[in-house]
Amino acid sequence: MAAGPLGGDAVRYWLFLGRPDAGGSAAGRQRLLDLREQILAEFAPLLAPYVWQKQPFGLQFCPETGDTPAHIGGCSEFGDNVEDEWFIVYLLEQITRLFPQLVAKVLDHDGEFLLIEAADHLPKWLNPETSENRVFFCEGRLHIIPCPTRPAEVGWPREKTLTISQALTLLSCQRDACLASTKIQSALRRRLEGYPGKIQANLHHAHCFLPAGIVTVLSQRPDLLAPAVSAFYLRDPVDLQACRTFRFFPPETRVIASVTFTRCLYAQLQQQSFAPDRRSGFTLPARSHPQHRAHELGMKLAHGFEILCSNCQEASSEPDAPVSCNPQWKSFLGSLKKNGYFRGELEGSQLYKELMLSAQSFFRQSASSMRSEKSPGAEVLQILHDSPYNLDELKKQEKCLAPEDSDSWLDLTPQDLDQLLQERAGVGFGMGEVEAASYTLVAVTQKMKNFINAVSSHEGAELPWSVSSDPFSFDPDAVTSALDRLLGARDDELDSDDLEDDDDDYTEEDDDVEEENEAVGFSGSPREAGAQALGTLKMYMDQMDQELSATNIGQSFTQSKKVNSSKVQPSNDQVEVDEIQPLDVDLNLVTNLLESLSSQAGLAGPASNLLQSMGVHLPSNLDRP
Repeated sequence: MAAGPLGGDAVRYWLFLGRPDAGGSAAGRQRLLDLREQILAEFAPLLAPYVWQKQPFGLQFCPETGDTPAHIGGCSEFGDNVEDEWFIVYLLEQITRLFPQLVAKVLDHDGEFLLIEAADHLPKWLNPETSENRVFFCEGRLHIIPCPTRPAEVGWPREKTLTISQALTLLSCQRDACLASTKIQSALRRRLEGYPGKIQANLHHAHCFLPAGIVTVLSQRPDLLAPAVSAFYLRDPVDLQACRTFRFFPPETRVIASVTFTRCLYAQLQQQSFAPDRRSGFTLPARSHPQHRAHELGMKLAHGFEILCSNCQEASSEPDAPVSCNPQWKSFLGSLKKNGYFRGELEGSQLYKELMLSAQSFFRQSASSMRSEKSPGAEVLQILHDSPYNLDELKKQEKCLAPEDSDSWLDLTPQDLDQLLQERAGVGFGMGEVEAASYTLVAVTQKMKNFINAVSSHEGAELPWSVSSDPFSFDPDAVTSALDRLLGARDDELDSDDLEDDDDDYTEEDDDVEEENEAVGFSGSPREAGAQALGTLKMYMDQMDQELSATNIGQSFTQSKKVNSSKVQPSNDQVEVDEIQPLDVDLNLVTNLLESLSSQAGLAGPASNLLQSMGVHLPSNLDRP
């Protein structure tokens, strides 16, 4: 695709018309622009109040370039808040659902990252090398251009390069054949579960003791909170030099205000230890003070805004042009009223004014003709220049603040972490049920054997795990028999079928095998040579066991407690030879795994990673001090 490389914290998205040739004409361009305006108006109730970590979602018209047809799209940096990226995915899903004439595509630095969510359910042929230009959102559902196995099947061969135009043509003609499987759809739906209500759940309201200028700025532009937090979070000694005097936000003007953070922004601000310069005028009360947290948060946020403003030039004496000057504003406002954006509020009410300010800010950011090239610090200074504050009025508002939210979600217990990992892995039941279903010695040994016996390709081991509610069955006789065959049984326990010579199965190829056997000292038919080789191997193994019996190696393994009822007392001239007891393979396997887990002390390690990859979740060792 005609796009530059993406950074590690950016997501790029495209919205194409269903027919690849529809957007190239003047009429197609106008159609895309009209759709862009309709999309922004439709989703303004979600987008306008949303607090982005770095860059907002935006749609711009892009003409045809190379193999990429004309489209509307954009690129957004989400920084440390990956939920911004998944909110954009949710938006694209809903856009294609409400506007079925559009087809969406999204990528980040991992490529087709949507497939990562459904990695356990992808067809074998689909990998990062073969997935280019195959994954799209159509009508709110995920579609994957298939790879045909027969000439008459729908799809595109994986050895041939697939362009966007060719993929769109296939989707327009054979959309049903390209629909992703139910399991893939469910995996993606699980990741997007909770939206749009999840947006509010991801917010945190906290009281902050802030300079009045910052309260004024955030009341008009709440989106400027993120760059201020980032400025404090990424500060350096040069930045802090400007925070010795606080030229823009003097601490004498501080008032208590309610600030709406995202959980990511709040965690970045709250979790950093910082002591202000004594010359700054910011002092903190004792930790036992009921408003200590508000003072600390306000102090940190004030440093962030001061750093922003000190790194830019003075505000312009000319205010920004009002949004009413833009010819698109009138139709955009009409769409907002039609979609119920103002929630039935009377024009002129306090909530109506707040919603109007939010809509104007959103329109100014999304409209390319009104997008400001100013830095965040310059925009802060412009607001301070254009909107003087009334300190007495702000102090009166302190008495009407809504209660702040609890930040107990910052404290994550090991049990909470396990639950999150289970939900992330797509397990449909709680940890207690997982442990009850999978924590048995039989399950541990059997799944390890399945892993060892699995046939994998050159691309690496394939973990044969699955979480199932079916009861586990275990046949000890079958396992014992298999181990005897693997380790070598005694001569009197050999199956007679293994030594039979079936002349009917003898072929010309066996002549060659017989000649090779004679070359290495074996004689007779291939079956006889096989039995002779087995006997020779057993002899070597017996000799090795006798040599190892004189060492301490055997003490590190657990042996089977085998009772021999027919004991023969040796005579005086008879040398007593201790019988070598067979190893308890299952018990040794479990013992070594548990010892390895115990040595990890609850941290990640090879044993826990391997077991969890196979769906085995062992409980914590509560007996260990």
